Amino acid sequence: MPPSYSPYVTQRVLALSTALQTAERGQAGGLVRECAAELALSVPTVYRIMDQVTLKTQRKQRSDAGTVSLSRQEAVDISAYLMSSLRKGNKRLLSIGQAVAELRANGIVRAQRIDAASGEVIPLSESAISRALKGYKLHPDQLLRAAPGKEMQSLHPNHVWQIDASLCVLYYLKPTGPRDAGLQVMDHDKFYKNKPANLKAIEADRVWRYAVTDHNSGAIFVHYVMGAESGANLAESFIAAIQQRGTSPFHGVPFILMMDMGSANTSGLFKQLARRLQVEIIAHAPGNARATGQVENAHNIIERSFESGLRLTPVQDLAGLNTLAQRWIAWFNGTQVHSRHGKTRFDAWMTIAAEQLRIAPSPELCRQLVNHKPEKRKVSVMLTVQFGGAEYDVSSIPGIVVGESVMMAINPYQADAATVVEVGADGKEALHSVPLVARNEAGFREDANVIGEGYTRHADTLADTNRKLVERTIMDAPTDEAAEAARKAKARPFGGRIDPYKVIDDAPERTFLPRKGEALAVQTTTAATPVPARQLTHFEAGQWLTANGVQMGREVYEKLRAWHADGVPEDQLATLKDRLTVRAGLRVVAGGSK
Repeated sequence: MPPSYSPYVTQRVLALSTALQTAERGQAGGLVRECAAELALSVPTVYRIMDQVTLKTQRKQRSDAGTVSLSRQEAVDISAYLMSSLRKGNKRLLSIGQAVAELRANGIVRAQRIDAASGEVIPLSESAISRALKGYKLHPDQLLRAAPGKEMQSLHPNHVWQIDASLCVLYYLKPTGPRDAGLQVMDHDKFYKNKPANLKAIEADRVWRYAVTDHNSGAIFVHYVMGAESGANLAESFIAAIQQRGTSPFHGVPFILMMDMGSANTSGLFKQLARRLQVEIIAHAPGNARATGQVENAHNIIERSFESGLRLTPVQDLAGLNTLAQRWIAWFNGTQVHSRHGKTRFDAWMTIAAEQLRIAPSPELCRQLVNHKPEKRKVSVMLTVQFGGAEYDVSSIPGIVVGESVMMAINPYQADAATVVEVGADGKEALHSVPLVARNEAGFREDANVIGEGYTRHADTLADTNRKLVERTIMDAPTDEAAEAARKAKARPFGGRIDPYKVIDDAPERTFLPRKGEALAVQTTTAATPVPARQLTHFEAGQWLTANGVQMGREVYEKLRAWHADGVPEDQLATLKDRLTVRAGLRVVAGGSK
């Protein structure tokens, strides 16, 4: 509402306004200064009062208002050239005037109009081109505005969570001494972008904040970590978020988790944990941060409502920071009313139903699930598998077959059950909970059949069903009983319709031309083919000679080697014996004559 002035001031300024309308060129300034001196006001104040107390006449509309001389195609070309000059942050480097000048020089656009009276070709001004671009909705300012969005809803608390990491720029851990130990406020004059060496020195000691929100109730959780945005820190923060914490009601495992496409968020380390906890991960497309706008707003709330107080209440370590954060979470979620549903975040979260609240396993088991991979196990004839030192019944799994393998994993929600992991054709995992086989003191299954009291059998597996189908097909029978009776009666398979030799009858006859050859010469007389004598070693020959009366000595062995260096032919033994005996006798006679 404009301020009120005295009647004298108002009348004097109105008189000045009337005088200015008839004043000659160069007199307006003097009249205004004269009025200002008379009223003891400044010249700008006089103009401001005149603007408020005088009636403004509506400016006459131009005769060509609303008309556009720039064609749509030229508007598209100019808009495209302007958009091509964008750099990071959507900052435009080219002005409209420069862009049009360059396009005119290259003969792309003319951007001109023809004066109706004179026929003169007049280039369009920059402002006219800008108006034309806006008229066509092609102005860069219009194209860079956010695309229209559509509101998303979650069905109940813990249906959808959002999680995101942000660097805490105010605090870092500097444990260099007793005076500096703890979380310290970063001095802007010491740590900023123009001093990268200082920032690099504390890079490993900077604190990261992981914010978690429940989409339905808006409940907020925050967890602080050291180091960097990583799969390990993400997993640790998520594990902390799903645990029960004192009197805080916000806990449990969500069904869907939304996050950005960062490499840490989509790493195999965290995805492994999410799969084992049966959490579906939805990563929004790059550049669509609006999809997780709730958790982005949570960062802003945490910074303004919680972290602003850390300047006045310093903490010594990360554990102390997280403890203080839990106190703030309980207060904020329990007292501050959310504008969407009109309740506190905890009151809205408390509407969760029992079947919607999945109690998280212990932190130790969750950390085990981070590195746990399904293991291959063979199905026994009793439709059980051995896994983790225990036995599990897999008879309820569709398509289970004896002797084949299944992938077994830990069941994080039931201590007396395991999980069978099946991967479908679309690459998605299907999880089946299988119970632990309970045995009595005698080692029998508690649900085993008692001899003499009855007999039950497993429902047909897929292999059983297919085996019966094949048997009915073989015996050409409509039922299993008819197939069994036909087999006992030794009925011909397939009703005798199949002739296994029909392929021979149906094969075309082939005629082969005879080939010339040569007659084989047949030997009419029979003759014995001599068998080559066996070659004996010197030792074998010596044994034979000794057995046949020859005294073997060193001299005899030397003669044997000299006469038959490569061994003694077996058919030469008798001749060799005579030779050695005669020579030995001659030597004896000669000795006697002397």
